[in-house]
Amino acid sequence: MSNATVFQRRWMDMTAARSRAAKQVLRGKVALVAGATRGAGRGIAIALGEAGATVYCTGRSSRRRLATPGRPETIEETAELVTAAGGFGIPVRVDHTEPADVRKLVARIKRQHKGLDILVNDVWGGDKLTEWGKTFWTVNLENGLRMLKQAIHSHIITAHYAVPLMLGRRRGIIFEITDGDAFYYRGNLFYDLVKISVIRLAFAMSRELRKKDITAVALTPGFLRSEAVLEHFGVSEANWRDAGKKKNGNSANQNDAPGDFMVSESPRYIGRAVVALAADRQVSKKSGRVFSSWALAREYGFTDIDGTQPHWGNYARRKYGKYKICDERFYSYWVPGLVELIFPDWF
Repeated sequence: MSNATVFQRRWMDMTAARSRAAKQVLRGKVALVAGATRGAGRGIAIALGEAGATVYCTGRSSRRRLATPGRPETIEETAELVTAAGGFGIPVRVDHTEPADVRKLVARIKRQHKGLDILVNDVWGGDKLTEWGKTFWTVNLENGLRMLKQAIHSHIITAHYAVPLMLGRRRGIIFEITDGDAFYYRGNLFYDLVKISVIRLAFAMSRELRKKDITAVALTPGFLRSEAVLEHFGVSEANWRDAGKKKNGNSANQNDAPGDFMVSESPRYIGRAVVALAADRQVSKKSGRVFSSWALAREYGFTDIDGTQPHWGNYARRKYGKYKICDERFYSYWVPGLVELIFPDWF
């Protein structure tokens, strides 16, 4: 091998290393992704790893004990993918509906890393519990109440214990992962309550944190190519576009039109939205609001893993009709509130 060739390879290796370092905008940051086993949570955890963060990957499914029937994904796999992407993944089995579990997790983070910079509340687990198109007086009440516990109570419990670790850190940020960037009805009373409630959680937390240098936002993906959705269409991430060859149209009880699936996004897309917001020095201006992966992609310039920028909002409006999203006028009805006018110094 000639000296010129050796020099060229070294130069290419150095350039690649610099490129990776430039992208690792969250190097030194500590993140907790609650609900990182699969879907959006896994995509977010890996994207944080791409950005160089240390990521605690929590959930109930571990190699020692799978918690979701029919799903093989584990928190250990997620943590390994985080590390492979350039970060440092730490798997911890946690039931986020159990305060004692969360308290133990937070104590570990404090002991090992002294604090927390990024909290992602993505605990869900409601797919099997949702009965689409059924009225609230005919659905399974036990399943509905369980959904509220899994996907709202867990978020509150996690934030309650984790936020004290974020106090005093520079530009901490909380993400509440939801479905949809509007206040429309979502097809099932309990599902609707969950997805609207976490948007409201981000807003309420933002009001109480506004003097603490911690931002709270809600974030929605579009049509997500989760592991379960890929399995439903009988494809993989490598050949997912093959699903478009099937007859178009939704099933009677869910939105699964192959044509809509062609505008889907990988879980990494919303993950890169999380990274973009977490790295934005002016992100506090967005506190208390809900954002979409597709709109943030246009604002910050990131792409999905295939280099595209799918825009579910534009597609849905063209196909199904216009709907109102949460905009400046919408938020103007939220602030200031009467209580804040009466007690301006509460927080």
